This record gives sequence, C-alpha cells and structure tokens, in this order.
Amino acid sequence: MTLRRIGLVATVVALAGSLLSSAAASANTPDCPAPNPDVPARQLRAEWIASVVNIDWPSRPGLPAAEQQAELVRWLDEAVDRRLNTVMLQVRPTADAFWPSPFEPWSEWLTGTQGQDPGYDPLAFAVSEAHRRNLELHAWFNPYRVAMHADPSRLRPDHPARVHPDWILPYGGKLYYNPGIPEVRRFAEDAILDAVRRYDVDAVHFDDYFYPYPVAGQQFEDEATYQTYGAGFATKADWRRNNVDLLVSELAARITALKPWVKFGISPFAVWRNKATDPTGSDTTAGVQTYDDLGADTRKWVREQWIDYIVPQVYWNIGFPPADYAKIVDWWSREVTGTDVHLYVGQANYKVGVSTQSPAWMDPNELSSHLTFNRSYPQVRGDVFFSAKDVRTNRLSHMDILAERHYTRPALVPVLPQRGGVAPLRPLLVDARPGPDGVTVRWLQDRRRSTEFALYRFDGWTLPRCGFADAAHLVATGRSEGLLRTFTDSTAQPGQRYTYVLTTLDRLHNQSPPSLPAWR
Repeated sequence: MTLRRIGLVATVVALAGSLLSSAAASANTPDCPAPNPDVPARQLRAEWIASVVNIDWPSRPGLPAAEQQAELVRWLDEAVDRRLNTVMLQVRPTADAFWPSPFEPWSEWLTGTQGQDPGYDPLAFAVSEAHRRNLELHAWFNPYRVAMHADPSRLRPDHPARVHPDWILPYGGKLYYNPGIPEVRRFAEDAILDAVRRYDVDAVHFDDYFYPYPVAGQQFEDEATYQTYGAGFATKADWRRNNVDLLVSELAARITALKPWVKFGISPFAVWRNKATDPTGSDTTAGVQTYDDLGADTRKWVREQWIDYIVPQVYWNIGFPPADYAKIVDWWSREVTGTDVHLYVGQANYKVGVSTQSPAWMDPNELSSHLTFNRSYPQVRGDVFFSAKDVRTNRLSHMDILAERHYTRPALVPVLPQRGGVAPLRPLLVDARPGPDGVTVRWLQDRRRSTEFALYRFDGWTLPRCGFADAAHLVATGRSEGLLRTFTDSTAQPGQRYTYVLTTLDRLHNQSPPSLPAWR
C-alpha cells in the first residue's frame, strides 16, 4: 500500500471515528431533533408468564419434561417475535418451587403432585433459553401465599407449613403464611434468595399479593400475632404495613449484598390510596387501597428507593370513572419523579375483547391508546402485559395493532444506574459481507463485559450525526458473548448500499461507544 493510500485510509478512519463520537455525544443535545417517540431507543417490553393454576405455563400439570420445555420455548419465541425484551416467569407461586429448592417442595403445577421431581430443572432451563434469545428473565415470587385451598392436610407432610402449623392462616378459601411472624419473613427471604444465589436471573419480581385482598364477612386472624409482636404500633394496620416494609427492605438489601446486579421490582395493585382517604392519593374511588387493605405502602417503597422498578397494575381503561387509567399513570409518574425507581405500567390484555368487561375493552385500539398516552410521560419507561396467553390469543388483533404503532423496531432495556455495570469497550466491526441470506457483519468485542449487541443500519454511505437518538436505525439486538461474533441482517435489500455501526452492552445494558462503520 502506498503512503498516499495509507494516509487516505487513516483520514477516513479518523473522520469516521470523529463522526461517530459526535453522533453518540450529540444524540440528546438541543441541536438534534427530538427522538422519534414511535421508536424509543430504550423501553421495557415484557409479559407475565403465570404458573399458578397453570394460567400460562405449563399448560397443564403432568406434562412430560420435553413437552413442558417445548411449551416454554414457544412462549419465549413468541415474546421475541412480538419484539418484547423481558419475561416475568412465576417460579414460586404457592410456597413451592420451580427449581430443586432445599426450602420448599417442587410445585404441584409442574407434575400435579406437590414435591414430585419434574425430571429437569425448569428455572435453569428458563434462564438459559431466555438469555439465548436475549430476553431478560425476572423470576416472579409470591412471598406469602401457601395454597389455593385452605386444607393443610393436602400439603406434603414435610412442607414447611405442615412442619410449622403456627406459621399459616386460612383466609378466603386459601392458606397464607402469617406476615407478622419474624421467622416467616426470614424464611420467605431465604427461599427466594436460594434462587438468586444459584441462578443467573436478571431480577426478583413480586406481584400484588401481600396481606390478602379483603373478603366480605371474614377476618384475617392475626390478632394473637399482633399482641405478641406489635408493641410500639398504634394500630394493627400500622404494624402490618411495617411487616411488609421489613420484607421489602430486607430482601432488597440482601439481594444487593448477594448479587449487586440483580434488580428488584414489584407490581402492586395500582391504587395506593384514594384522594378521599388521603389528599395526596390518586383521584380515584377504587374499592381497594393497597395502603389500607393489603398492608402495602407502595408509595413508601418508591420514596425509600428499596425497589428498582414499580409496575402498577393499571387494569382499567382511559376514562373509567372509579379508576381512570390516565389519572393513575399521571399520579405514579409524579411519585417516581426525583427517584431512581423506574415506572413501567401493567396492562390488562386479559380484558380486551371480553364482553363482561367495560365496553371500552371492546375497542381493539384501547391498549394501543394506553401506550400513546404514556408518551406524554417520560417517567413511563415501558409496559408489562398480563398475561402471556392473552398476548398469544390476541383478541380483536389488539397486539397486532399495538405492534404496528409502537413496536416497529427493537428496543434496548432501560439502564438502572444504581445497579452499576460498566459499558464495554468500543467493538471492532471487521466487515459487512453480502451473501444469499443477507449481509453478514463480523465484529470483535470486549469479551469480559459484552453480553448483548445492537446493530444499526443507515441507508447509503452516510452516517447521520443524530442517528443514535432513537431506534429508527436499530436493525437487531441479540445475545453476544465471546470475542469474535457474527450476525446476518436478513432484511438487507440486495444491491442496496448501507452503512453499519455496532455497539455492545453489558448485562445491565450499559452501551459501548459505537464501532467504526462498515460499508456495504
């Protein structure tokens, strides 16, 4: 190569590096146009996969291991096809386990018989298969629910609830651990942390079940426990809230001590308190208030920043008088402001197209309108859909509509700075070669930190200065571990000129500087 050509190549490389640095640095500067809200660069897109009473997976108890695995793989593949990036998988639905736990028996929802080995490790399989597809897996635990019936004799003789009958209380036709007993709280934390310690889960996730939902004419008989442990509390309600606060705060601290990168999120019933009960509450008249009825001071968890994210289950339509979706999202957006807690919204896919629900749910655009509304609130960083079977059923084509309007491009998972992590070093994009299946890009990456790639494609041999502000040019994301990696862009048009740029991300989605471009 002549000195002149070497000089030319060096100039091009330097110019490309300068353009990339400028593009990355200026993505959110005033002289760049506002990012396109249709294609956000980062957005949590998730669904719940429920196992209790076989809501989603397994489809029924007693399936052979291979069939259970095939069903789960199909759920994960469908999540990818829908451009989701996270699943919340229920692994401790009723004081039992979807892994070989030393604390609690195998779940009956796997085999039909509590304590029976399903022939494989479902949680290990789920983590591996989710990560293979570049999905985050949030392990979903129910802290206090013991059984969907009220008969302790139906539990295994060695079940902790049988060994410690003083730990449980029947209520509303179900069995619960008594949250007021310190040993119960510690046991629940230990059982959950066993999974965190042994498996590469991305987060610990709770839903809305703490103290049970009120049942007319029944009392949760914890008066004796209150008399034993409630000294210093003016009311039983205060004591109950403190019991749940201790669970949340202690578990948060123990997760961080064990694995600082594992997130902790909770999805409560959406109404903390009605405005009529507390002037600082939401403008709602909901029949349940988590603060008063469930012993769950959800607002406190946000303000204390014990949790990394909150997913209020805003399972009502826009304009619903007792609990208007718009008013509740507005209230929660104001509550997370000034904190490090991310706000995601729980969406009620299970109501869409169901004639017994409010008439608004017969509108196939209702759920899409929720996501459109959310764009007015930058505090809302994503959505979680309940549940997987309703995403699959897709009544009124509501998920197709949502995808066409909101999920036309992939999205990176939002970063939680408090969980740490370090962005990988800039990858080296080796080349971009056309072939019969598309354009194959090859790159070298920081193998110590990289777990994910994000590939950007620009038409022509150009690199827009503000091209990384949103996902308009994001072609694909995927799992990316090791040193030399490849990916084939099957959407590339033959003969079309493109500029490719690649970044890599660590497990907490901190993004590297963009690579130098490869032209095709």
